[in-house]
Amino acid sequence: MPQTIVVKVGTSSLTQPATSQLALSTIAKIVETLTQLRVSGHRIVLVTSGAVGIGCARLGLKSRPQTMALKQAVAAVGQGRLMRVYDDFFTSLSQPIAQVLLSRRDFVQRSCYVNAYATFRALLQLGVIPVVNENDTVAVEELKFGDNDTLSALVASLIEADWLFLLTDVDRLYSADPRLVPDAQPITLVNSIEQLEELQIQTGDAGSQWGTGGMVTKISAARIATSAGVRTVIMEGRRPEAIEKILQGEPLGTQFEAQPRTGNARKRWIAHNLVPTGKLYLDSGAVAAIVQAGKSLLAAGITAIEGDFRSSEAVQLCDSTGTEIARGLVNYSSTELQKIRGHQSDKIPAILGYAGAETVVHRDNLVLSN
Repeated sequence: MPQTIVVKVGTSSLTQPATSQLALSTIAKIVETLTQLRVSGHRIVLVTSGAVGIGCARLGLKSRPQTMALKQAVAAVGQGRLMRVYDDFFTSLSQPIAQVLLSRRDFVQRSCYVNAYATFRALLQLGVIPVVNENDTVAVEELKFGDNDTLSALVASLIEADWLFLLTDVDRLYSADPRLVPDAQPITLVNSIEQLEELQIQTGDAGSQWGTGGMVTKISAARIATSAGVRTVIMEGRRPEAIEKILQGEPLGTQFEAQPRTGNARKRWIAHNLVPTGKLYLDSGAVAAIVQAGKSLLAAGITAIEGDFRSSEAVQLCDSTGTEIARGLVNYSSTELQKIRGHQSDKIPAILGYAGAETVVHRDNLVLSN
């Protein structure tokens, strides 16, 4: 049965560790594997790192740039070379590809999100393999993904993928870093979000010299993807042929079971893509109404407000201890909410001098936190 598969390849798999030069034999194996999957009828998306690392090599830089401007310049140098290599390899197998550069804005703005979904759908229907990377050249800090593990998970959620494969420099996840702890135990299956939280505490976050991701970012990506109904696998990037074996049922790599998928695309967008711009602290009655009864948030239940935000932006809804219970799109600005918090809805027109929404966050624009 044809499936939708997202494969993320990290810098550590694409380049030689010591020099950051391209590992052409690995790239060739990845291209061959993905093309074979495409020929078998699967819909394939490749999320690739490597632009900055390749740019460093072309410019003779000895380490990854630290400033935003230099990193963006180096990424611009490396991105063209990276796509040229992919295009040459895929063309030799008669497989068309498309370059897709995304920024966080494409996921935050609803219209961009819908357009991105339509573009991916059209490319996959045409039998094209989209090659995705972050648009480093124009991204600003607050709208960056931070790493391509997160980007790949958001893409997998966007296109409602069946699988997300995170290719890295180890064969699977371990209870500790096997390079430092010889008796570290391999982890083959993760069943729940709670297990992910435990693993994130136990795992270090050291990425390679040329990349930005570590195991913590991969576990975070697995949390995003699995909560969107996408089965996720961490596996060795230099053995991409194992993807086909995993699809056939072999227990390779570390596999993360998918959670039940919600059918509400708008709520999935709110849960995984919006960056909260503020916090609303709620009393116990409001928390119970939202969590247990599935109600909207009213102004009367708000005890305190943090942040400077406008109407229609995303906010976190927190209990009295500051623990996030939900997030959603707010119907009032922070300035307005400072005036009406704690008051009944029928008092809002008199306080503000104009009629506003009856709810602060409507239940249709609200998603409970895991």
